Amino acid sequence: QQQAEPQQLGYLAQHQLFAQIPALAADVVTPDYCMLGEQGVSSINAWFGPPGTVTPLHQDPEHNLLAQVVGRKYVRLFDPCYTSKLYPHDEGMHTNTSQVDVEAVDDAVFPGFKGVPHLDLVLEPGDMLYMPPKWWHFVKSVSISFSVSFWWS
Repeated sequence: QQQAEPQQLGYLAQHQLFAQIPALAADVVTPDYCMLGEQGVSSINAWFGPPGTVTPLHQDPEHNLLAQVVGRKYVRLFDPCYTSKLYPHDEGMHTNTSQVDVEAVDDAVFPGFKGVPHLDLVLEPGDMLYMPPKWWHFVKSVSISFSVSFWWS
């Protein structure tokens, strides 16, 4: 009996698609909210993938507006005041990323994570979510999904 090979998922994550294919940029309008900062939009990224694709728990240094275009995405948010209980990596380029696997938390290794207040939501097509700088977020596609993120300072 042959064993099925594990399904491999492709995920276009944090990709500057609109710079790569400028003709697509005409279909994306930068929300006025993104002009409230001192420096304007620093990055517009595309996120495209099948159900089950995950962006691990992390935080970003800039304002972030996530626009859901197609499909649905589950988002879990944590206030930055709980950063120490989210166990960010101590060094290297992933200090903005948690060591905790949100979907399979090891309570013995990360005892402070249990019970940390959070907000769960599902983005539907047409929804936009504002995340202030340093807010922690875990994201998982519930269905085939296309999103656009706008980052600004």
